[in-house]
Amino acid sequence: MPAAVQDTWARLVAYVKGFSAAQRTIAIIGIAAVVLGGIALASWLGKATYAPLFTGLAAKDASSITDQLTTDGVPFQLSDGGATILVPQAQVYSERLKAASNGLPSSNEGGYSLLDKMGVTSSEFQQDVTYKRAIEGELAKTISSMDGVQTATVQLAIPEKTVFTSEEKDPTASVFVATENGKQLTTEQVQSIVHLTSAAVEGMQPTDVSVVDSKGQTLSAVGTGATGSGQDQAADYDATTSKKIQDLLDTTLGAGNASVVVSATMNEQSGTRTSESFATPTSGPVALNESSTKEQYGAGAAGAAGATGVLGPDNVAVPNGTAANGTGGYTNESATKNNAVDHTTETTQIPAGGVQRQTISVALNSRADAVKNANLQSVNDLVAAAAGVDNVRGDQVRVAVMDFDRSAAQDAQKALEAQQQADQQASMWSAIRTAGIVVAVLAAAIVLAIVLARRGRRQEREAVDVGELDAFAGETFELPLALDDAERTGLSAGDAPTVALPTLPHDDAPTEVLTTDEISAERRRQDISALAERDPKRTAELLRGLLDDRSPV
Repeated sequence: MPAAVQDTWARLVAYVKGFSAAQRTIAIIGIAAVVLGGIALASWLGKATYAPLFTGLAAKDASSITDQLTTDGVPFQLSDGGATILVPQAQVYSERLKAASNGLPSSNEGGYSLLDKMGVTSSEFQQDVTYKRAIEGELAKTISSMDGVQTATVQLAIPEKTVFTSEEKDPTASVFVATENGKQLTTEQVQSIVHLTSAAVEGMQPTDVSVVDSKGQTLSAVGTGATGSGQDQAADYDATTSKKIQDLLDTTLGAGNASVVVSATMNEQSGTRTSESFATPTSGPVALNESSTKEQYGAGAAGAAGATGVLGPDNVAVPNGTAANGTGGYTNESATKNNAVDHTTETTQIPAGGVQRQTISVALNSRADAVKNANLQSVNDLVAAAAGVDNVRGDQVRVAVMDFDRSAAQDAQKALEAQQQADQQASMWSAIRTAGIVVAVLAAAIVLAIVLARRGRRQEREAVDVGELDAFAGETFELPLALDDAERTGLSAGDAPTVALPTLPHDDAPTEVLTTDEISAERRRQDISALAERDPKRTAELLRGLLDDRSPV
């Protein structure tokens, strides 16, 4: 191993050995977090991105495709209850081509492709059934491509054609729709499905299509169209009309001063109404064709030979009778005239869902100033006009002024205020907890930074031995044992083990004899004292370093 690497490793080991128990624990936790994070990041980056291979599969096709993927060793995932197969994105197109070469998914083959498999020996019944299946498959594919539709199934009921017009029946269709999770078909989408299906079959009306979803709800019924049940229609009408009237009264009388309830009865029966009307032109009738006949016999008739008489009892003409006077004869006139008359025949389809009768109840708050100054008849007229009231139909509007009970509203207001206060307190305590956690983390980080900084300075601090304070490393040195004006004595390192110190000018005590070790110790103490006077901070750091070096790690 190179010397530089060994030196670096040795310094690192020495640095780690200088950690305290808390520092070592924090360092181990940090290293573990970094390692686990790196492993998680590598696992996430190395995970394959999955993309849909096929969606809306039947159970049989899903089983065949998964068998193929297992044989090829391709990982896959299933979703939407097994109807969708996900594979790694890099293998989507290759596996899709392999599935197509094997005729998968086979259940999706339909529509007009069924006609390609018909032979020349097919019977008329087979041709009719195959054609109907082809139309059903094409409609199912088209409906399945709509947003929110997962799968769709269409079944057509096309009656046989007959030469008797009175016995002809309209074709009908049944559409089953399975929506995606969490989605619901809108009214516009149901209408689109109804009109798409009815337009694809000759003679089919939109009211001949039934649409049912996977939850068993009837979205469109035969004879009524995409209008839902009578109860749903009445509820929708009540809600819509109530909102219009409530908005009107809130604007005119103030919010909370009026309460509106609408109750409508819907006609759940459908039928056909035929009416005929005749109109005569004001300028007189116009004849399409006209004929007249006139017959005349007896007197006055053209070509009469003479007078005729009246026969008597024996068929003998009576003389001097009426005929003799020339007044007898017979005349017949008749005329036929066909005039042009306006004849109108009107046939109306009456669908279910019409308003049969409605009643509107309006309650006004008598304590409101706007209600006190309001005209009840004007309010009644406004409500009737906004709701489209028809008196002939039996619609009724009732407007009454009464005292409103505000206890529930006051309780609700108090509950709302209490909830707001609780939310504010919860938010405050949450902010306090968050601030406490942040402060604790920052404090721990600051303490850790201080400890590491002190440890770093301690390692970088120059190792100073007490012997390095020796300013007198030469052969001779002066030991300042007297005052500033005292005499200094020069000593040699090789002198006798004892030496006599000079007597202070004011001290009558006998001369004290010190050994060499005592002299050295006294010299070092005085050097440290001098250093402390010159640089107290430097002296404190040196002493602290000496104490730390002597303490066990």
